[in-house]
Amino acid sequence: MSNLYLLHKPYRMLSQFTDREDGDKGPRATLADVIDVPGIYPAGRLDHDSEGLLLLSDDGELIHRISPPRHKQPKTYRVQVEGTPGEEALQALRAGVELGDGMTLPAKVRRLAQSGLPERDPPLDPKRHPVTTWLELTISEGRNRQVRRMTAHVGHPTLRLVRVAIGPWRLDGLAPGEWRRETLHAPSATRRTQGPRRGAHCKRPTEKRGGRR
Repeated sequence: MSNLYLLHKPYRMLSQFTDREDGDKGPRATLADVIDVPGIYPAGRLDHDSEGLLLLSDDGELIHRISPPRHKQPKTYRVQVEGTPGEEALQALRAGVELGDGMTLPAKVRRLAQSGLPERDPPLDPKRHPVTTWLELTISEGRNRQVRRMTAHVGHPTLRLVRVAIGPWRLDGLAPGEWRRETLHAPSATRRTQGPRRGAHCKRPTEKRGGRR
């Protein structure tokens, strides 16, 4: 049995429990501001200016099987971009684009009429960004700021980025700063790179907590 914690990381929060830099505005928000479970570590990360699903666990083997790019856990993002991408731009993302560190693998991309997400705090300024489009984009790589670089490459810079899924685990039902715990049968689940089993709560205990402290 292993515990996996699904956290909705807020905007402008570090994907770590301490801030080693004390800038002009003081220390930045960290995971310690929203989750106080001892002995857990994030499986992967999200940039300071990105939001959404972050997985944490106290099981090092589980973290090792979730986070490395070679395990190809697909990651799905909802991305608000500048302007209105045409079909040519979307097809370029689906085919793969040439970045400074090589070609990306093909991505799954679709337009969204609505994001289905809570508004960011602080929100985008509509005067600076009068025309935006939401996309849902799934990739199986883990390059630095990859999604942002991909959308910029096709002429539509990313304004907001929210990760909504990692493999079978989804952000559903979590507001920014909230988290929930799921108990996995780790040896079998991680070998199959699948999430918790479906079924009664006695087979997949969950606990939802959260909010900034």
